Amino acid sequence: MITVDRLTKTYGGYRAVDDVSFECRPGAVTGFLGPNGAGKSTTMRIIAGLTPATSGSALVSGVNYPDIPNPGTQIGVLLDASAQHAGRTGREILALSALTMGLPMSRVDEMLQLVSLTPSESKRRVKNYSLGMRQRLGIANALLGDPKILILDEPANGLDPAGIHWMRGLLREYANRGGTVLLSSHLLHEIEVIADEIIVIGNGKIVAEGTKAELLQTAGTFVKAGDPSALANALTSAGLTSAPSGDGGLRTEADPATVGKAAAAAGVALVELRPAEGAGLEEMFLQLTAETQRETITPEGAGA
Repeated sequence: MITVDRLTKTYGGYRAVDDVSFECRPGAVTGFLGPNGAGKSTTMRIIAGLTPATSGSALVSGVNYPDIPNPGTQIGVLLDASAQHAGRTGREILALSALTMGLPMSRVDEMLQLVSLTPSESKRRVKNYSLGMRQRLGIANALLGDPKILILDEPANGLDPAGIHWMRGLLREYANRGGTVLLSSHLLHEIEVIADEIIVIGNGKIVAEGTKAELLQTAGTFVKAGDPSALANALTSAGLTSAPSGDGGLRTEADPATVGKAAAAAGVALVELRPAEGAGLEEMFLQLTAETQRETITPEGAGA
């Protein structure tokens, strides 16, 4: 289990992570979502013991990462697939990790086979690997010690569709065996497919969390008019909040009857009015992070 409690990280006057708390439970894949600069990577680096927290705690199985004996056998981490020694071969990188953790060399062969790196590919220097091959090698390294917990930051980046499908199956099987997975990705569809629980962060704060079913449940009304601006003004005048949804429509938490009355009172002709379907993850993500998108340059060292 991963337990983050009131975690805060500041860089000078900039607060990259702001009083963040959440848990990742065994047997589940937890999707960690947020815009660039929201605090995802900083949080994951703190959990993995690579960045010190300003305050709060981030515990892995009840202890801080630096206090875990032989940590690679307890927690597998992949935060940057390109952060591997470019002059070594893939096999050498895994062999050195195996020696560090006291594992038999047979484990190296098992992992290379698991991630589909062929014998010839494993003997190539990492500088000659594609990004997808580096991702596979990074995943092999994270799984080498047979850990109970995985922390993966953008592991699908660079993988082709077949590779993404493979990774999805790998992580699902890992969680089904009781493993804990914290997964950050910008591929929202993949998170929607694989995640059991979702955490959304924006401007360093948690803006939503819960099971996938809870966050994507059906609610409110979908409405569309020939004049979208007039419709938006009519809803605002009636005290109803709304957000863009679908092909030129709006989504509001009010019931259809209330929305219809507001439009009629303003003389707005509706094209469509119906109970809203469950929002997709992309729609939910955009709504939750609309006010927390970062377009400014953050201080050096303050990760995403």
